Amino acid sequence: MDPGEPRDPRREGAQRPPDDDDAFRFRDPAFEDTDPGQTRAETYPDDDRATHRARRADEYEDPDQYEAPVFTEEELEGLDRSSGPRRFLPLEDEPTTLVARYLFPTERYRGEWKRHWIHLTTPLSIGAGATLLLGYLAGFLTRQNIDGMVTVAVLIWLGVISWVAWKVFDWYFDRFILTNKRVMVVNGIVTRKVAMMPLLRVTDMKYEQSALGRMLSYGTFVLESAGQDQALREVKHLPNPNELYLRVVEEMYEPQAVEARLGKDDEGDDA
Repeated sequence: MDPGEPRDPRREGAQRPPDDDDAFRFRDPAFEDTDPGQTRAETYPDDDRATHRARRADEYEDPDQYEAPVFTEEELEGLDRSSGPRRFLPLEDEPTTLVARYLFPTERYRGEWKRHWIHLTTPLSIGAGATLLLGYLAGFLTRQNIDGMVTVAVLIWLGVISWVAWKVFDWYFDRFILTNKRVMVVNGIVTRKVAMMPLLRVTDMKYEQSALGRMLSYGTFVLESAGQDQALREVKHLPNPNELYLRVVEEMYEPQAVEARLGKDDEGDDA
């Protein structure tokens, strides 16, 4: 093609640059099906896409005229916050009488938690199995007219059920306790065991979850300290271990943040 000669797309084979798009505002006459003095929206009034683009260009042509939307506090309160980390609340805002006796006056109570219900699967399974087995045995002995052995079977069943009830009560009064100074585990009904570890002595802490634990949200805490003998090292079947782990770690490394948040919550409750 000679210099100055008008371009003929049919002769030279019009080609659109492969890296071209609408963002570069490139228009090749060979690909234009609109009149020279009209936009696509004017040529195709029923084309929703073209209308939307024209309207969007008119709205945001001048960035200085854009105004950000303003939300009220009521609208913000209705937003879904489930995607963020949720707070794992303790059983009570104040220590129960079971726990309060083990706290000294200057200690700040943070919460207490029961073990996960999975802790009861073994005694409950034994109780259910004993009921089925001894019930079948008692029926068989009755048909054989061996009344003395039926009484023995019933007494054995009562003993097993009493043991299961004791395990349930022991689980109910079992507590994992967190304060600003230490972590504690209190368990036992007739005989009471109190184990604790100061937060300042904790050198390493982790939690472990099995596949079932991840499905049912429970795990085992393992705490390591500088000393050789540890009264509290492994705590099994704690609920929501990830959230509880963050609570303990925050108390260890960011106690000021905990105090500030709790103080803000108290002000909100008073208001």
